[in-house]
Amino acid sequence: MDPHSEPTLAQVIAWAKTAGELVRANFNKPHTIGYKGEVDVVTESDKKSEEYLLGQLAQTFPHHAILTEESGEHAGESDHLWIIDPLDGTVNYAHRLPIYSISIAYQLRGQLQLGVVYDPSRDECFSAERGQGAFLNGQPIAVSGATQLIQTLMVTGFPYDRQSEDYFRSLRLFGHITSITQGVRRLGSAALDLCYVAAGRMDAYFEHSIHPWDIAAAALIVQEAGGKVTDIHGEAHFMKEPYSLIGSAPGVYAALLAELEKTR
Repeated sequence: MDPHSEPTLAQVIAWAKTAGELVRANFNKPHTIGYKGEVDVVTESDKKSEEYLLGQLAQTFPHHAILTEESGEHAGESDHLWIIDPLDGTVNYAHRLPIYSISIAYQLRGQLQLGVVYDPSRDECFSAERGQGAFLNGQPIAVSGATQLIQTLMVTGFPYDRQSEDYFRSLRLFGHITSITQGVRRLGSAALDLCYVAAGRMDAYFEHSIHPWDIAAAALIVQEAGGKVTDIHGEAHFMKEPYSLIGSAPGVYAALLAELEKTR
């Protein structure tokens, strides 16, 4: 294959599923757990998944740049950027809680083009290509038609730094949004959180202090499913530091943003 060609969604899906099989095969085995922070863990499966994905990219698109959670930035042509989380939901995985995923995004000249999030436990593959819609195992999906916050189910996450202002802000938001909706869940995999919004299982996701590899693929999937995606302040360009995100059904986006702005 021409190393300067662009990837296909089918390629990325195949890579995500193979990485997912590697991770799933080790799920019930004893894990080797390392710590990147007080509660930020890494397992042998994060590293095996990343090693496999980096190998595929090195063979197929050796000139492309890569940003991945475990090994950081890999230099390459900046127009072509892969943003990868080889195992999103590592804390869940380390405790053998089957809520985790593999997330792969491809960005061309600063615009997300392909996104795949694979859930090995449920064999659910969420995918999107810009302008082509969003899919779950090949079937089209769409965000919910919710229009009232009190009718919604939300999902969020908290920063790893439990001494940061974003952490305490997230606690305040959790309490406030819970009081004006049917509930707020914290599932532990931002990529799956957003995909559940795309599939209409959740009505909106919000989070401060997130990482690009957690959100890149799934944010595109939400957009292609008809959702509204911005940073936590309502800015359309969300792939920038400091990373934060809202991914929402359009009928409740404005009301949610207003409530988030109230609770600072």
